[in-house]
Amino acid sequence: MGEVASTIEKKLNAALAPTLLEVIDESEGHRGHAGFREGGETHFRVVVESHAFEGKSRLERQRMVMSVLKDEMAGRVHALSVKADIPA
Repeated sequence: MGEVASTIEKKLNAALAPTLLEVIDESEGHRGHAGFREGGETHFRVVVESHAFEGKSRLERQRMVMSVLKDEMAGRVHALSVKADIPA
């Protein structure tokens, strides 16, 4: 796991106490597209389940994740796909 992915994982664990968290670097699939940089860690998919999302709409859940990762989004991360759910 790269440095950016590790930071994303640490921040989401601290902020949301997820029961499930997957941070997937999809950068290589975006080679030649906007925002891609050699070395990757520019395009991510995050799957997160947390009780912190209870009572929140899908948009509110995504905003919560984006808020936690605002520094990463303002920096190296070009794109972030978020699937945020309540644990089953």
